[in-house]
Amino acid sequence: MTTDSGVLSATQYSFRTRFAEGVGTNPDELIAASLGGCFSMALSNELGLSGFHPERIETTATAILESLATGWAITRIQLDVHAIVPDASTSAFMEAALLAKINCPISRLLNTTIGMAASLN
Repeated sequence: MTTDSGVLSATQYSFRTRFAEGVGTNPDELIAASLGGCFSMALSNELGLSGFHPERIETTATAILESLATGWAITRIQLDVHAIVPDASTSAFMEAALLAKINCPISRLLNTTIGMAASLN
C-alpha cells in the first residue's frame, strides 16, 4: 500500500497484519491513527481559540475490533491524551478536549463510540 504523499511507501497491508504476526499496518490501525492525529490538531486549535498555546499534545488512539453477529466491527476507539499547556486550568483544558473530540472531522465521520481520558501536565 502507498499514499499520494509518499508517507506510506510500499507498506505491507494484509490479513496477517490485522489478525496474526504480520509486519505492516491494517485498516483499524490507520483509522485509529487518523483519529488520534485529527483530535490532536483539533485540540490545539480549540486551545488556541481560548488563548492557550500548548507545548505538547500526545494522543494515543486504540481501536477495538470485535466479532459481532453481523460481522467484524470497530466498536470503540479510546483516546488517551496527555498535554502540557501553560496557564490552562483543568476545566479549560477539558472543555477544549471535549470540543475537539466532538468537532474533529474524523470523529464526525466515524460511526462508533469514542471514549477519552485526558490529563493536563
